[in-house]
Amino acid sequence: MGVQSNTSLKASPRVSTRKRSTTLQHLFDLDSNGNKIANNNIGSSSSSSSSSFNSEHEEILSTVSYCTFVFAFTEYECPTQQELKRHKLLQLLSFVKTNKNSVPVQVLSSLISMISANLFRPLPPPSNPSITADFPDDEDPMSAFSPVWSHLQLVYDILIRVVINNDPKVLRQYIDTQFVINLIALFQSEDPRERDSLKNVYHRIYSRFTFYRAFMRKSMNDVFLHYVFETERHCGIRELLEIWGSIINGFTVPLKEEHKLFLMRVLIPFHKTKGMQAYHRQLAYCVSQFVQKEPVLGGIVVRGILRYWPVTNCQKEVLLIGELEELVENIDPDQYRKLALPLCNQITRCLNSWNSQVAERALYVWNNEHFVKMISVAMEEVFPVVVEGMEKNLKWHWSKSVRQLTENVKVMLEEMDPILYSKCLQEIELRGSKAHQAEIKRKQNWDRIEMAAARHQYLQPPHFICV
Repeated sequence: MGVQSNTSLKASPRVSTRKRSTTLQHLFDLDSNGNKIANNNIGSSSSSSSSSFNSEHEEILSTVSYCTFVFAFTEYECPTQQELKRHKLLQLLSFVKTNKNSVPVQVLSSLISMISANLFRPLPPPSNPSITADFPDDEDPMSAFSPVWSHLQLVYDILIRVVINNDPKVLRQYIDTQFVINLIALFQSEDPRERDSLKNVYHRIYSRFTFYRAFMRKSMNDVFLHYVFETERHCGIRELLEIWGSIINGFTVPLKEEHKLFLMRVLIPFHKTKGMQAYHRQLAYCVSQFVQKEPVLGGIVVRGILRYWPVTNCQKEVLLIGELEELVENIDPDQYRKLALPLCNQITRCLNSWNSQVAERALYVWNNEHFVKMISVAMEEVFPVVVEGMEKNLKWHWSKSVRQLTENVKVMLEEMDPILYSKCLQEIELRGSKAHQAEIKRKQNWDRIEMAAARHQYLQPPHFICV
């Protein structure tokens, strides 16, 4: 038994060694087999995911292709198909929102083509070709709601999401300068909802596509110049000026010569158009932004507005008086003396206006501290004009409220410089007496002429012509 035990003890290491080696080999085999199985699983999963990915894109492309068809919303079209297109547009909008920076090129190209097919269409003729936007800011006479808006709204939402979520360098080959020109042309739409969406899209493109900014500014300037100097009819001036307001707000100081020329050649002539009331708030904001950035430009702006002052349009006069009052607060004080006399001449003519709204608005300007400060700089030149206008109002104006406001302003002026005010009154009385004497003399001359003519007619025998 001892021998058996010894042999068993000697043989045991060989047995254990053989088992250990086969076990390691077995593990290596299992590992290699596992890797093959894993690779096969990964390959199959990747192929299945790519196939699902391709099928999803094919479905999206099919949806885009369907949405390329444009409905005119006439009575001959099927409402069910119109609603189906709206449903598919909602699917595309959801797809664009969820796939940020990951829209494939093929899908992106088809998507932009679909957007162009829906948006860039011939606009209907104007509903009232003879109308001019001569209404307050909250009223838009050139508004006609488009029946296609239920589709257009979603298309604009898709476009703005594409612009926001994708790299401009990638979009550049799809959204080119011609695309921008077509967008500008759509501002002629009479639907205010479409113009508002256009404004948002155009501004987004301007902010993200920095390489298009100069071209986009020039395109808007072309529209402005065509409106001011040729047609004076355009539905989207208000929205374009809102875009320009945000652009001007981002200008750095000192301003470039290009931007100053835009102020002088485009924005200032805007004040002469008949439809200024419709967009005056946006125009005044753009102009005030320039003056705030460079107060030296205030003199150019004030003289330009005075040059285009309306003669018979009382509503425009009220708006321009308010704009001048706002500009005075931002003008460089060094220009006060140069601008005081022309500005006061116009304000005095306005307070002598027979329209009570214009006269009252001009009199309220005297409550502005900056305006009074400007007057105090050049009192010797300004007071004779202002005092004469005050006295005319107190003597001749028909409105009781205007006369009362004039009396209040007169008291303020007398407190500013009572000696100068009394001196101006004496000069007015002296001019009045001289004018009265000249009128008496002129009447006496005419009386002598009439008497001489009558005497000549009495002495001269009548001549008769026989026919």
